Amino acid sequence: MIRRNSWLLILLLAGGCEVGPNYKPPQVTVNPAWTESSSTEPSDITATTQPASVGEWWSNFNDPELNSLVDRAIRNNLDLHNAYSRVVQAREQRGVTGSELFPVINADGGYQAARGSSNVTFPLSAFGITGSPSATPSVATPNVAHPNVVHPSDVSVAPIVSPGGPQSPLGDGGIPNADTQIYQAGFDASWEVDVFGGHRREIEAADADTAAAIEDHRDVMISLVSELARDYIELRASQRQSRIAADNLKDQQDELELTQSRYKAGFSTDLDVCRESAQVATTAAILPQLEGSQRQMIHQIAILLGQDPDSLTAELSAAQPIPPAPMDVPVGAPSDLLQRRPDIRRAERELAAATARIGAAEADYFPKFSITGSFGLDSSKAQNLLDWNSRYFAISPGATWPIFDAGRIKHNVNVQKSLAAQAATDYQETVLNALREVEDALASCRTEQIRRKALADAVDASTAAVAIARQQYEQGVVDFLQVLDAQRSLLEAQDSLTQSDSAISTDMVALYKALGGGWDMSGRKD
Repeated sequence: MIRRNSWLLILLLAGGCEVGPNYKPPQVTVNPAWTESSSTEPSDITATTQPASVGEWWSNFNDPELNSLVDRAIRNNLDLHNAYSRVVQAREQRGVTGSELFPVINADGGYQAARGSSNVTFPLSAFGITGSPSATPSVATPNVAHPNVVHPSDVSVAPIVSPGGPQSPLGDGGIPNADTQIYQAGFDASWEVDVFGGHRREIEAADADTAAAIEDHRDVMISLVSELARDYIELRASQRQSRIAADNLKDQQDELELTQSRYKAGFSTDLDVCRESAQVATTAAILPQLEGSQRQMIHQIAILLGQDPDSLTAELSAAQPIPPAPMDVPVGAPSDLLQRRPDIRRAERELAAATARIGAAEADYFPKFSITGSFGLDSSKAQNLLDWNSRYFAISPGATWPIFDAGRIKHNVNVQKSLAAQAATDYQETVLNALREVEDALASCRTEQIRRKALADAVDASTAAVAIARQQYEQGVVDFLQVLDAQRSLLEAQDSLTQSDSAISTDMVALYKALGGGWDMSGRKD
């Protein structure tokens, strides 16, 4: 009894052991502030060092239609649904892995009726039983009163050897020339004791995998919202380009009518009429191209919402202004990014899982202890099945320890270490890319603001140039080519200004995405 308790105590104490390295989160050193946020170049956008509040950042554009589209996309986007399914899958897989710590218990029951062949005979020695010399060559009959029964006192048991190979000398029907029945009910159980922590390391890895799947879901949400906002902004920019082209086309058509009138009056040439006609046709050709692009963007937005491509055509076809970018953006400190960006958090969890799997692999070096057992009831009569005398039980502790495996365990451990090293490198690369994306977005926001101011001045100057060129042409001071050049310059300047306004807003979307905004909506009111 003392010896048995000692072994149980050893197993319980060993149960606290876990082989393999204990995970420690990686330490990363980053700058205390964003380099681009401290630039002295003039810009209307101010990036403050206040803690970033980027949960529902799209509401900062003050566009109700954009807010509505984002809400519907979060509910219905198919990629987001798939990402959530992967979270559920990871959680269920963790349950599968966690079950390895506990015993497996099965209930079983059955009934069997058998009739042995009358033409099958066998010597009792085939079953390792030696009895009275009175036993016949086919059946041992040491008991005169009961010739088919061998009394326990008359036999000795030796190892059972079947001379006929895998076939039983009893035949498939059981005891020759006998009807047998047996009723059975019982339980069997098996349990591998996690002495060296291999299963616990696998559970640790499964927990990290689940957390990584959650972060992946958040990352998909960030990408979804930013892509939707970018497509919506580009749609509104394209609609403004269509309006600019239509306005220019109207002015050019008026100019063509004036030129034709002057030609008829002898104040202009047919060359001027042809040049203006060509300019009108060139501008008119822009409109179908823009319309086709707008339809494609509407289709893309509908797909992001998990809807039919044409389902939003009526809703989004009417032109609306480009959502203006907010000018004051709190970006926080670079160190905040490590806790806010889901891709960084996912990479960290993947590193934790890879580290835990090293321990799970190293556990194979050590012995595995298991306990199997069974308990049940056997009876040849159904009415006696529940009798306590029908009970049987067995318990069998055991251990296995690999002696030779041709280096399989060693190579597997090295594989897991290599995967952990790759995960550590991936984490560092993810952090560096995240820092770069924020700095790039800040630089783009600032420089595009400067560019936008210059383009606005160009539009004002081009508008004045068109008016002057027309006036001087009518006065005969300049030829018609000057008017055409002024018109083309104005159209190009207005188009560039529209693209710049769109770029400012999309750069702000990129900044919010780089900051890890769009997944933490804890304060959301649905």
